[in-house]
Order: sequence, then structure tokens, then C-alpha cells
Amino acid sequence: MALAEGDHEQINAYIEAYLKRWLEEQRLVLQPPGYDRELHERITRVEEALKHQGELMQQGFAQIDKRLEQVDKRFEAMQQQMDKRFEAMQQQMDKRFEAMQQQMDKRFEAMQQQMDKHFEQVDKRFEQIDKRLEQVDKRFDQVESRFEQVDKRFEEMIRRQDKQHHLVLGFIVGSLGLMITVMLTAMRFMG
Repeated sequence: MALAEGDHEQINAYIEAYLKRWLEEQRLVLQPPGYDRELHERITRVEEALKHQGELMQQGFAQIDKRLEQVDKRFEAMQQQMDKRFEAMQQQMDKRFEAMQQQMDKRFEAMQQQMDKHFEQVDKRFEQIDKRLEQVDKRFDQVESRFEQVDKRFEEMIRRQDKQHHLVLGFIVGSLGLMITVMLTAMRFMG
């Protein structure tokens, strides 16, 4: 972990404070006149308290780092759990969609089969209608042939009547001629 500027200052203060003390213990530093031993001890205790405070701060920072690592691990674990849950949900949704798709396919197939049956029935009905129309056409053909037979009969009757008219007319003309001849002959005799 990198040291901050405040940490450098604390270290410098610590070294300066203890350096004097070490030097005094080794009796290398001469104490100036007016040196107050009690003040010096108080300063030393303050420095030690500051040192202890710095150590506590270092421990606190270490605990914060550990706690942050734990939080990171928890977040990672939570993320993994969430990923697993999302995967499970996705799989469930996929299965549901597949099941729905299969149901829809079955329904469409059933509908298609019903429609096919319906269309087959409609086709059969049209075939029946076609057969009936064919029967109607045959009946019309029969009626038409009957009309043709009636027309032939009428034509034949007209020919017969024409022949009979000619015969009758010939008979009438012949009878009339005979009568005129008989009358003329009788007028000749009588006259």
C-alpha cells in the first residue's frame, strides 16, 4: 500500500522524536541548559501516543482493506448467484416458450386437419352438386330430344296435312271440275 503525505510526516516526526531519545540514551546529545526532564517525558509520551495512534490507524486501514475485499467477494458471489438465477430463469422461459410453441403447433395442426376435413366435405358437396347438375343436364338433353321428337312429329304431321290438303284440294278441284263438266254437259243437253 502506498504511503500518503500525512504518513511521511508522521514517520518523520516519529524518527525525530525517537532519534533524540535514542541519542540521549546513548548520551550522545548534550542537554541544553533549562532542559526540563518532565516536559521531555510528556513530549515523549505524546509522541508514543501518536505512534500508537498511527499504528491503530494502520490497523484500521488494514481492516478496511480486508472488509472491502470481503465486500468485493460478496458482490462477486451475489453476481454469480444472480447469473445462475438469470440462467435458470432463462432456461425456464425457454422451456415454457418451447412448450407454448409445441402447443401452438399442435393447435395449428388440429385446426389444419379440421379445415382439411371441412374442405373435403365442401369438395364432396361440390361433387354432389356437379353430379346433380350433370343429371339436370341429362334431363335437359332428354327434354331437348323429346322436343326434337315432337318437332319431327309436327313436321311429319304438317307434311301429312300438306299432302292431305293437296289431295283434298285436288279432290275439290277435281270434283269442282267434274261438276262444271256435268253442268256444262247437262246444259248442252238441255239446251
